[in-house]
Amino acid sequence: MARKIWVFDTTLRDGEQVPGAKLNQYEKLEVAQQLKKLGVDIIEAGFPASSTGDFNAVKEIAATVGNTDDMMITALARAVKSDIDAVYNSVKHAENPLIHIVLGTSDIHVEKKFGKSKNQILDIGVEAVKYAKNYLPDVQYSTEDASRSDFEYLWKTIEAVVKAGATIINVPDTVGYAEPEEFGELIFKLNDRLKNLNDQVLLSVHCHNDLGMATANTLAAIKNGADKVECTINGIGERAGNAALEEVVMAIHTRPSVYQAYTNINTKEIMNTSRLVSSFMGLDVQVNKAITGDNAFAHSSGIHQDGLLKSRDAYEIISPHEVGLDDMELVLTARSGRHAVKNALEKLGFDNLTDVQFEEIFADFLKLADKKKEVYHHDLYIIVENHFTENHNQAIAHFSDHFFELIDLQVISNTSFPSASVKMKRGEQMLEGSAVGSGPIDALYSAIMEMSQLDIQLHEYHISSVSRGKEAVGKVKIQVEFRGEKYTAKATDTDIMKASASAFINAINHIVVDHLLPVG
Repeated sequence: MARKIWVFDTTLRDGEQVPGAKLNQYEKLEVAQQLKKLGVDIIEAGFPASSTGDFNAVKEIAATVGNTDDMMITALARAVKSDIDAVYNSVKHAENPLIHIVLGTSDIHVEKKFGKSKNQILDIGVEAVKYAKNYLPDVQYSTEDASRSDFEYLWKTIEAVVKAGATIINVPDTVGYAEPEEFGELIFKLNDRLKNLNDQVLLSVHCHNDLGMATANTLAAIKNGADKVECTINGIGERAGNAALEEVVMAIHTRPSVYQAYTNINTKEIMNTSRLVSSFMGLDVQVNKAITGDNAFAHSSGIHQDGLLKSRDAYEIISPHEVGLDDMELVLTARSGRHAVKNALEKLGFDNLTDVQFEEIFADFLKLADKKKEVYHHDLYIIVENHFTENHNQAIAHFSDHFFELIDLQVISNTSFPSASVKMKRGEQMLEGSAVGSGPIDALYSAIMEMSQLDIQLHEYHISSVSRGKEAVGKVKIQVEFRGEKYTAKATDTDIMKASASAFINAINHIVVDHLLPVG
């Protein structure tokens, strides 16, 4: 029988410990609201003893997000009374509050970090739990650096804090030292003893990714009896990060016969949560990262595209819809095969091409793909138009009259009036416009939007470098919304402003294809 795995999200505590990822109170509240939509069982909202700002943020989350009894709100405390006081006074406003205490159990932590004996540390932990129990019935105790601890001392500590009143025992692989087989064995032994001691106490794990095994160790723990997993969105966290919530959840979801378990996570909110956290924290998601990376459901290989078009399960074990995406993406590049290009043309309405016509169009596609790297649907329209005009002395439609092309731009950045002037071409028509904005990108996009006469909302804007040196190429990726639909586009150039404009124009041309291109 499948058992429930509790999902404890520590994005707002461990995740926020990433250098430069500090959130303000409004941002923390927004992330917490999204985690509630995602369906996590426990939100660790921060470390209230660390600052007044963090205390207030935890308090606000407890009061506004924790106003339901089907989700717990917690925060971290060291095994000292002042920390426990801070946690209680901030989380007590939730319907279902939890105090989380952490104290090391490895020889390295006990002797080198604390400079005390093992018995002294054990006594400090027991007293901390007893003190916390005076406040709340639910207390979690984390045995920091458990994976490098002497097993019998680790168990002695767990046994003592459970008898003192701890209701959740968390076993962290604090420095990512464990490997799945040994970590699974550790959890199996602890679970066996813990269930004999008190079968109402939950056994939890918290794995770090220093050796790239956080998700694997977490899943090994589940197979060996762990009741609860601690994760972060996109796997962010100290050093190399934590176990990624989306990876653990989708592994359980995709392989139920292996894990014999389930979670209460609403998987369709995974991408929304990932993007919100990435945007607020300014931490780009690795493009090839499992589940939430840009390329996780994108396919450019001709062999893969051909297989997917014949049967989705040839190369797709998770439906993009399950994690909140519209569909897989077949990226048209020079590596794309005939099947993918023909499929894209048919979706655009070009389904009556002869074999000879298609081969000629495909040859033109490859020439453009070698120059552009990625070919968009509006590019296909131009290829088809040029093909019929040049090879058959006729135009089936003047598609190019409807697409926008960047000709030139000038952007002025200053503290008073950032402005942009843009020259574009639409068919044979030259367009010029200018605008001021709150910054150079705002001014640039305002000018382009005014010339396009489309009511577009910018949702995301990302810049990243794809090469090094003085002539480094920058990649701009954006997401815009038009009539309730979201469009993603990108462009690269050594000039970031040009790349920004080109990405926005690519998005506009995508909108033209979907909504504004005349038929016939």
